Amino acid sequence: MPRETARLMRQATYASISVALTLIVAKLFAWAFSDSLSLLATLIDSTLDALASLINLLAVRHALSPADREHRFGHGKAEALAGLGQAAFIAGSAGFLLLEAVRRFINPVQIESYGIGIAVMVFSIIATLGLLTFQRHVIRRTGSVAISADALHYRTDLLVNASVIVALLLSVRGWNGFDPLFACAIGLYILYSAWEIVRQAFDHLMDRELPREEREQIKSIARSHRKVRGMHDLRSRRSGMATFIQLHLELDDELSLLEAHEISDEVEGRLQEVYPAAEVIIHIDPISVVADEPTPEYPEENTQEAGQGLLNKLLP
Repeated sequence: MPRETARLMRQATYASISVALTLIVAKLFAWAFSDSLSLLATLIDSTLDALASLINLLAVRHALSPADREHRFGHGKAEALAGLGQAAFIAGSAGFLLLEAVRRFINPVQIESYGIGIAVMVFSIIATLGLLTFQRHVIRRTGSVAISADALHYRTDLLVNASVIVALLLSVRGWNGFDPLFACAIGLYILYSAWEIVRQAFDHLMDRELPREEREQIKSIARSHRKVRGMHDLRSRRSGMATFIQLHLELDDELSLLEAHEISDEVEGRLQEVYPAAEVIIHIDPISVVADEPTPEYPEENTQEAGQGLLNKLLP
């Protein structure tokens, strides 16, 4: 794994924890003065952000460790497990917040001070924007699932912080019900964010195929070699930052083993130009054998390739 990639991922986790701890201190101070439920909501959210980011740090360290005898495919799925842990923390905070909001609807509380709360929220938005800018850079360079999950709930923080400012302004202008109302909306949005993290983590844990656009790109690269007659049985998945690609190449019967091996290596090299961290496994099939094989296991993915291979055999 490239050293630069590992360095960026570690820096992203350190930055996330640092920002979360700074915001916890600032929001705790503001909540103590205002007793605002909306501020309490964002304080809880930042506390759980810190815990989730700590889990992220441990998961990223484990994911970056090299493959060993017991984990020959590496430790990339530790990132997806960290995402599930983050989702559990986030969902728990949303549940607590919704219960507290119902209690405040029943027993309203007058907000004592709002100026310091607004100032802290503005500071939180600026700090979060800075963190997200760096996280986007890291995600673009590494494709990390754990950092993506971390960035997702920090993006929700932007909406949360802006909502708290609106809630504070409306509450001091006449209706204390705005504070728990906005807290309910924030809680529901946090639950939605948790579901997005769970869905992404499950895709990796269950070895979901790469997006259709990427699979089509892989097929196009494999078929672009002038001696390749077709391809089928493309399978792909991601585990952390690692990408795994398996496919069958259809080649002319008369090629020697050495020639077929060279073609396979050339196709593999072209794929790794696009997916540098990919592990590519290519099986070679004589074109005459492909024509006699039964329908592929995944006809929606492979029928076109198998049919093209047979067409190439029949045409001069």
